[in-house]
Amino acid sequence: MNLPMPVAVGIWVVVGVLLLLLVLTGRRRLAARTRHLVPQPPVLPGPDVLGAVRLGPLEATYVSSTLSGDWLARVGAHGLGDRSAAEVTVLDGGVVVDRDGGAPLLVPAAALRGVGTAPGMAGKYVGRDGLVVLTWEVPSDGETDAALLDTGLRTRRTADNARLVEAVSSLITPSTKDTK
Repeated sequence: MNLPMPVAVGIWVVVGVLLLLLVLTGRRRLAARTRHLVPQPPVLPGPDVLGAVRLGPLEATYVSSTLSGDWLARVGAHGLGDRSAAEVTVLDGGVVVDRDGGAPLLVPAAALRGVGTAPGMAGKYVGRDGLVVLTWEVPSDGETDAALLDTGLRTRRTADNARLVEAVSSLITPSTKDTK
């Protein structure tokens, strides 16, 4: 069956718009489902509060944040499930992930529970230890209980993975280490 060109284009436009609406609806539902599970992450304080720079900024991709231990349970609330280009800086007071198109993410040093590498998480598989994963606790905001998250970062240069893991490990004290 040969359709006239304007009709065929019109059908493809309608199909494209419907698919876009499905994606946007899914993202909105994911954010609504996880909003009651994960409190608002800490706000980035002034530059002098976090102390000296230990490492960075490193070019990276912010992959996503998931509920700790379940790397398929992406957190959509507070923009934590949105992949983006980022710069990662390790400071005395914590880790700052400055995401393009999103608010900077602060992982305070006291909230860190672990750091390591993984082959992938939540829709992003890069193979053999390609992601640096920070395990941290988002403190309660009064309305939502504290939540333990895994945040995945893919550094631009593979050699930066070990440097980032080492720098973040130096922030973790024995009393805050994850005991899973």
